[in-house]
Amino acid sequence: MLPLALILKSTGAQVAGSDRSRDQGRTPEKFAWLESLGFDLFPQDGTGIVSMRQTLVVSAAVEDTVPEMVRARELGCPRMTRAELLATLFNAAPTGIAVAGTSGKSTVTGMTGWILDQAGRNPTVMNGAVMKNYVGPDAPFASARVGHGGVFVSEVDESDGSIALYRPQVAVLGNVTLDHKSLEELRELFGNFLAEAQTAAINIDDAEAAALASRARHLITFAIDHPEAMISVLEETIAMGTTTLTATLIDRRDGSTHSLALAVPGRHNLANALAAIAGCSAAGVPVADAVACIATYSGLARRFDIIGTSASGITVIDDFGHNPDKIAATLATLKAHTGRIIALFQPHGYGPLRQMGHELAETFSRMQGPDDLTILCDPVYFGGTVDRSLGSESIVQLICEAGGTAEYIADRKDCATRIRTIARPGDRIVIMGARDDTLALFARDLFNSLP
Repeated sequence: MLPLALILKSTGAQVAGSDRSRDQGRTPEKFAWLESLGFDLFPQDGTGIVSMRQTLVVSAAVEDTVPEMVRARELGCPRMTRAELLATLFNAAPTGIAVAGTSGKSTVTGMTGWILDQAGRNPTVMNGAVMKNYVGPDAPFASARVGHGGVFVSEVDESDGSIALYRPQVAVLGNVTLDHKSLEELRELFGNFLAEAQTAAINIDDAEAAALASRARHLITFAIDHPEAMISVLEETIAMGTTTLTATLIDRRDGSTHSLALAVPGRHNLANALAAIAGCSAAGVPVADAVACIATYSGLARRFDIIGTSASGITVIDDFGHNPDKIAATLATLKAHTGRIIALFQPHGYGPLRQMGHELAETFSRMQGPDDLTILCDPVYFGGTVDRSLGSESIVQLICEAGGTAEYIADRKDCATRIRTIARPGDRIVIMGARDDTLALFARDLFNSLP
């Protein structure tokens, strides 16, 4: 909601809002920043709704019983979902680039926006994460970039089906894996999404994504391993450091090669970079220019975000991983280097545990080394009517039954105590989870308490 509010305000609209996290005292610095920009913030008690001329915009997490919803119905205010408003702004842009997939879309969106920015296209960028390239004293939570070049880059969400609202000129699809919906539902949503675009950039390393390529009107393919991908890399040139990656990119459409350097680590980020370069190519940016521009991309907050290494040699990483694919990518990046992994995972809700609990447990157990440990605390919960009968302890049991090592510690504070007790030099502690901004604060506090 925050980046959408920033973009909307730039159009001259008067924007106000409420958030239960603000009422609960979470991340007060974020709300103070919004107020400093001229946003009127209200308690989530209905007092912000005073006129039928207001339009109420709500996220998918807002229940009908929330006081703003009740008051808006009483006054007859028009109502839009977050996705409906975003799609309206996106579809009005002369050039819309929509980034989709069950994993990596925030990173690809950030990379795409940065390439277009550095290439002089002055894009508007709507992201679900803070983009480090745009963070500064006056923009500590830069999850949006407001541009005036007629290009609108946005990640689009399949979890609530709202991906169907977008009419992109360029559609980028990175992967299709189990997350919020069944694979059958995802195939239909993503296939229709590709068919809407003038040009689609598709990762053909991903079998599910590749199977949808026939839905595209005009196609650009990218991949690391697939020998027929139009935009790819020479495998023997890939060199992965702890915080960087280099490779030789090949554009098989003309046979040209380009030296690619990334300031973000991991094979998954190489795939993300190819997605961004392919998407920008579809929008008219020469591949050579895109490769040069992406070299200065500095990443997103909470995407393999290295908080630091303590004096005793313990590294803490903050990461958004919350579905099997994202978690596997993060753990694979960590396992490319030596050291024990202690993973603290806070599930991003009770619903996802029912949807993908077995897959989460399989991923953690499969990716663990003999000395690694996974700790689960209770899922994030901000209130509401969700069924909480299935909790984290069930996932821990599944991990252990599959041969992994895991512990259930309900309270996150107690998890920190446990980690401090067992951490030793050379360990990598990764804090994983979504939907809860306080995880970043938790990771920093844990790092600061280490010897």
